[in-house]
Amino acid sequence: MAKVNKNIQFSELSNRVIGCAIDVHKSLGPGLLESAYQQCLCHEFRLNNIKFEREKPLAVNYKGFHLDCGYRIDIVVENQIIIELKAIDLIKPIHEAQIISYMKLSGLRQGFLINFNVPILKDGLSSFVI
Repeated sequence: MAKVNKNIQFSELSNRVIGCAIDVHKSLGPGLLESAYQQCLCHEFRLNNIKFEREKPLAVNYKGFHLDCGYRIDIVVENQIIIELKAIDLIKPIHEAQIISYMKLSGLRQGFLINFNVPILKDGLSSFVI
């Protein structure tokens, strides 16, 4: 699997993204809907002059056949990093498979899976590189 050790060195952009997520979590804490965290994280990106696209459509191309299956990436930051947000009790392998699939389909090599439903955000943050 493409999951990365949590002790790696992150780029400046990655550190800024993580800092924004931490700020949102510190302010709101766990227990809200994913959509609330998404809106607040996007607002935090705006405040920090970080360019992003929210709910970016993602098509599936299979042997030249274009399928619009309704997939959407929660947030794409600076056309470099996929952010997949959750507000659930436990991250499961299917959630990790989802972000890895989105990364492969989009051609983006870095992603963060962020679960806001944790007491300390570092326990809900996973980084992926393919």
